[in-house]
Amino acid sequence: MKGKLIMVDGLDGSGKGVIVDTYKDYFDNQHKKIFDLRDWWKENKETPEFEDIKDYDIIISAEPTNALVGTAIRQEIIKNNSRKYSGLSTAHAFALDREILYRKLFIPALEAGKLIFQERGLVTSLVYQPVQLEKISLRDILMIPGNNLALKFRPDLLIVTKVDPEVVMQRLDKRDKKDDAIFEKIFFQRKVVARFESDWLKQLFEKRGTKVVYLDTNYPKTVEDTKKAAIRIWEDYNN
Repeated sequence: MKGKLIMVDGLDGSGKGVIVDTYKDYFDNQHKKIFDLRDWWKENKETPEFEDIKDYDIIISAEPTNALVGTAIRQEIIKNNSRKYSGLSTAHAFALDREILYRKLFIPALEAGKLIFQERGLVTSLVYQPVQLEKISLRDILMIPGNNLALKFRPDLLIVTKVDPEVVMQRLDKRDKKDDAIFEKIFFQRKVVARFESDWLKQLFEKRGTKVVYLDTNYPKTVEDTKKAAIRIWEDYNN
């Protein structure tokens, strides 16, 4: 039995982490064995082999990873510094981080029938990199091996959060932990918001069999509203 990949994507601060954590709690209440890569990376700085976690039912993940290339992405490439890496360099870094994650863990996990819930993924690259510093075509991004592999193993369910850029900037300002990433600027968020909700993005995945669903997290919706909506989406998807 083939597993399923559920991906949650959208603007920074739009509730992606809340949604993924909601699914973690949902399956924990069903007494499923859950392996949270986010916690593992904090301690180990590497991605485990599938054989080491094959007894788990659910895998919780996020991109970029906190291992190898993912660490370089977080600490250098997208860090708000003066070095300004190009969109193409950034795209290749994200794609390589993605390819390692898929080949080392995701592909064997899916083949073994596991459920994977992931915050961010290929969608972010398709939305962000074409508007970062210089123009890069979607074709060029999809031709990068790691991205091509991720499209082959496209998400079964893609949840795209919908929220106004001004709202997410208010949320980011209130966070205790600051990522200080180059993307967390209001002008950039305004550029990419329409791309997340575009027909071309939806059709790219739907024609490959992905179920695409949008979840509105704008004010006055609360965190509890987002959690309830996430559960409804999952249960509707499985009915």
